[in-house]
Amino acid sequence: MPLRFVIIGGGPAGVAAATYAARLGAEVTVIERDVLGGAANLWDCIPSKAMIATGATFNQVDEAGSMGVDVADASVHLDSVRQRIEAITTSLAKSNRTLLESQHVNLVEGTGRLVDPHTVVASLADGTEVTIEADAVLVSTGSRPRIPEWAEPDGERLLTTRDAYPPPELPEHLVVIGSGVTGVEFVHMFSSLGSRVTLIVSRQQVLPQKDPEVAAVLEEDFLARGVHLLKGARAVGVDRNDDASLTVRCDDGRVVTGSHALLAIGSIPNTEGVGLVEAGVAMDGLWPKQLDHHLRTNVPTVYLAGDVSGKLPLASVASMQGKKIAEHVMGLHIVEHRHLDYDKAASAIFTEPEIADVGLAEADAFAEGRKVRVTKVPFATTAKALINNDARGFVKIISDPATGVVLGGSIVGRHAAELISVLAVAVTAGLRVSDLADSLLVHPALAEALAEAAE
Repeated sequence: MPLRFVIIGGGPAGVAAATYAARLGAEVTVIERDVLGGAANLWDCIPSKAMIATGATFNQVDEAGSMGVDVADASVHLDSVRQRIEAITTSLAKSNRTLLESQHVNLVEGTGRLVDPHTVVASLADGTEVTIEADAVLVSTGSRPRIPEWAEPDGERLLTTRDAYPPPELPEHLVVIGSGVTGVEFVHMFSSLGSRVTLIVSRQQVLPQKDPEVAAVLEEDFLARGVHLLKGARAVGVDRNDDASLTVRCDDGRVVTGSHALLAIGSIPNTEGVGLVEAGVAMDGLWPKQLDHHLRTNVPTVYLAGDVSGKLPLASVASMQGKKIAEHVMGLHIVEHRHLDYDKAASAIFTEPEIADVGLAEADAFAEGRKVRVTKVPFATTAKALINNDARGFVKIISDPATGVVLGGSIVGRHAAELISVLAVAVTAGLRVSDLADSLLVHPALAEALAEAAE
């Protein structure tokens, strides 16, 4: 009898786990209440990047004159943007469904919950319930925006991130609350589309967890766009005014008034109502108390992946978690093997310029007292950056001075999200800087800065 594997949540982790487990011979059931692909496709990653791409195109048209091209006045049509985003997400969801159906995965449209370590109940849209027996269960139900006690989003003026792809109307003046990855992407997105933007920054730099040099390049771009940075301020309240505007109050007494405000202050996992406690999983509030290297809870048959795992909240990480869990469920990794190393995960921020990093950060190395070699090359020295009319940013490589092994790196500039893949492979494979420096790369190309930084 095939192993029965039930997955609650068809996002990146769920789809990857289902695909790999089915290929390995499991009888797989995926329970999903919305659209296959999860929040990353529906409300987060894909829609936001689609809007950012629209903003980038709009900016390129606006700057075409500097490239020797005369263009007529351009404008943004939100209805067309909305239709484009819906077409993209629908296409991706269809692709996921086709993939799973080709692997003979049983797809159940509904909400799943554990009732014990081996039993899952799916509540369907018509009010009926289906009981499914399982030898292993993966919970990958994602997360939702965190909403503070002092805010009541209405989807029109006070927005969460999921109200903004796109919003009902283009904000005249958007106040973004939160200067982490999500917040700065929204600042870039709406300033590109023509909105006036104020960013409330609780620390003294945007992206407080990132390299200060990286943050400085982004802040310089924001200021050049006319973005107002309200630093050292933490939002504590939002008031609706008689003229339909909003006023955001900060803990230091400062206030800022705009036509719209956007909450971008993190997310919380969707672990309530899925039966984790009922199945015996030890929880610390919304988070699991225990997860081993296989993403297995204290209950041997129950696994967690994606945002509910408490690891890096990245779709790429969730997908790899799903693959690893499927392999373990199917008995391929009973003994020790190469586990996921979250410190080597590449990440990117889709602002303009793009920001990407992987592995050991320079600030962390110095904080640990670790000896490292840091090399930095600005894109202004590369021919392709000048051809692109965008010489902002740099490549920075962190390596071991004794062995030359690449430990990490940061890239700020056009196509940084693509270029970081080279450094990600180097970090994961333990390559040396000489391996990069000796590579025969394309000329002219932005990647030449990688080889130069490796010399």
